[in-house]
Amino acid sequence: MSIHEECGVFGVMADHPFNAAEYCYYGLFALQHRGQESCGISVNDDGLFVSHKDLGLVSEVFSKDILSLFPDGSMAVAHTRYGTTGGTNRRNCQPIEVNHQKGHMAIAHNGNLSNADHLRSVLELSGAIFHTTSDTEIIAYIVTKERLTAPSIEDALSSAMYTLEGAYSLILMSPQKLICARDPYGFRPLCYGKTEDGVYVAASESCALTAVGASFIRDVEPGEILIFTPDGVVSRREHCGQKEKKLCVFEYIYFARPDSSIDGCSVHAARVKAGEILAEKHPVDADIVIGVPDSGLDAALGYSRASGIPYGIGLIKNKYIGRTFIAPENRLNQVNIKLSAVEHAVKGKRVVLIDDSIVRGTTSGHIISLLRNAGAKEIHMRISAPPFLHPCYYGTDIDSTEHLIACHHSAAEIAEMIGADSLGYLPVESLSELIGSPHYCSACFDGNYPTAIPTGTGRNHFEQRLSEQKDR
Repeated sequence: MSIHEECGVFGVMADHPFNAAEYCYYGLFALQHRGQESCGISVNDDGLFVSHKDLGLVSEVFSKDILSLFPDGSMAVAHTRYGTTGGTNRRNCQPIEVNHQKGHMAIAHNGNLSNADHLRSVLELSGAIFHTTSDTEIIAYIVTKERLTAPSIEDALSSAMYTLEGAYSLILMSPQKLICARDPYGFRPLCYGKTEDGVYVAASESCALTAVGASFIRDVEPGEILIFTPDGVVSRREHCGQKEKKLCVFEYIYFARPDSSIDGCSVHAARVKAGEILAEKHPVDADIVIGVPDSGLDAALGYSRASGIPYGIGLIKNKYIGRTFIAPENRLNQVNIKLSAVEHAVKGKRVVLIDDSIVRGTTSGHIISLLRNAGAKEIHMRISAPPFLHPCYYGTDIDSTEHLIACHHSAAEIAEMIGADSLGYLPVESLSELIGSPHYCSACFDGNYPTAIPTGTGRNHFEQRLSEQKDR
């Protein structure tokens, strides 16, 4: 079982009509790693919103024929989703659109509200009828409610932010404006840039700016609201500095692409540093260091550099398995199809195997079996994150300790269970060295939650998602 993050958001705006859907298409491709269950694009054609969204990868949902149906527009918002809150169904695809008395709005959101259950209950008691089970619709309802009395959509969003708690990096589109906002803690990343021909681009990660030829300008600050209009960009900062910055540190360890930079820190450099720390804290005599593709590769390089043990390619990932891949049953194993061992590289060798995390331990056990079958003499597993010990309420799909192997077993016990000769985790106290800052959220590792722990979150997303997939 892998850890997943909720989604990626993308938006574009210019002072003239352009092929906004095409920009979104390539932007979503760059953010596909953040969500592989559904995606959507909404284009603003002079106040008329033209949208398409569905379950599937970007390449599956947006064929050439579908993209040709979009008109040129002055702005657009797009989204790629992995469902944590809400599960996998077409109703929860984003962007979510709302028609109300003051106009039209489309919104794409990354993160989880820690007070979502409370807000939903309050809204339902006031007469609200929800069509989805995602947090994003809650945000849309509250912004719409505030807009009925606020002089502008950005004023409505600012007022709503006093009510919202938890993680939200979002892009909102009205008939005249494109607006970005990041929660006061800055749990999830958000940045913006500009192309040479004057198109403003906002995205979850800087790699999506590069994909459409935009130059990075800066990250959106925690609590900041940015309003993109034909006249330029306006920054509103009334929510800035209200909370201590708490960017999810797992963005650097796993979620983000290594070619992205988040809040001034290179993701690649952070992962290399994690490997260097592992080599210092958990040294071992070995012949080769290999990484589990893809997020373990940078840390493996760091371990190799710090230890002097040669770096090698010991596992190959099948990059052509997408969402529509039919999962094998019984005798066939998904890991064997998605990964294969390079026998020439590992046979007879003492191997240091680097991965980003262990959740249940099942996948790690399968990978180690692959290497054993390929002739590896010893396998010493090193994890570039601390052990998962606590639920996450901010956009990662772990809300129960039941399936977290580290909650019930020591490192030595886990090593024996997965078939490794030894196992070492990144020390939790070393996390600040990865990004050169103490301002991050590591609650899933140490239980230090920046917000109040929400109530009524006993459901388990692993089992919830399996159940919903069977029902479809």
